[in-house]
Amino acid sequence: MRRRLPAAALALGIVLALLAAAPALAAGYRYWSFWDGAAGGQWSYATQGPSLARPADGSVQGFRFAVSKDAAAEAAKPRAAADFEAVCGATAPAEGRKRVALVIDFGVQADAPTGEVVPQEAPRTACAQVAPEATTAEALAAVAKPLRYNSAALLCAISGYPQHGCGEQIAETGAAEASAEPSGSAPGGGGPSAGLLVGIAAVAALAAAGVWQSRRRGR
Repeated sequence: MRRRLPAAALALGIVLALLAAAPALAAGYRYWSFWDGAAGGQWSYATQGPSLARPADGSVQGFRFAVSKDAAAEAAKPRAAADFEAVCGATAPAEGRKRVALVIDFGVQADAPTGEVVPQEAPRTACAQVAPEATTAEALAAVAKPLRYNSAALLCAISGYPQHGCGEQIAETGAAEASAEPSGSAPGGGGPSAGLLVGIAAVAALAAAGVWQSRRRGR
């Protein structure tokens, strides 16, 4: 019986630690995700931010504003096909320039920050003609100003939307938390959450209490 007490206390502490850490497992982030056009009009989650990516002539690049997970399999995709001809087919090639088709999806009103209205319901498309070495960010700036970035180079707004906020973590209740940012477009912060630290402290306290009680009864 004496030996079971510390183990039971430790098990209980682990459960409390998991419960304390639960707020860190938020539903997702409110942010602009970045996508590469793929074969058949499909989208693939970009592995570089728009300020680093240098698309070739004939590329399709997509952006979607939504509350979604920061993961390729779970992030919300643009709601229009990655179709270069549909966007840039009427734009003639030009010497010393490349054409980049852009699909900009402002998302749905349910994902808009409090007090803001989605600029348009249907995705916007534009064909940017830019220098051969231009990045996706430069192509986007050519057709969808103003853009807004934060100090970590995370894309916060396209065509001025949204006016405030940048990659807020959204809790399961729907409330935004001033927290880490999604990693899809820029480096995010790392480190243990406050809930996890509280849980660890609970484990240590309960384990110590179990050991003390076991020794006390053994006297």
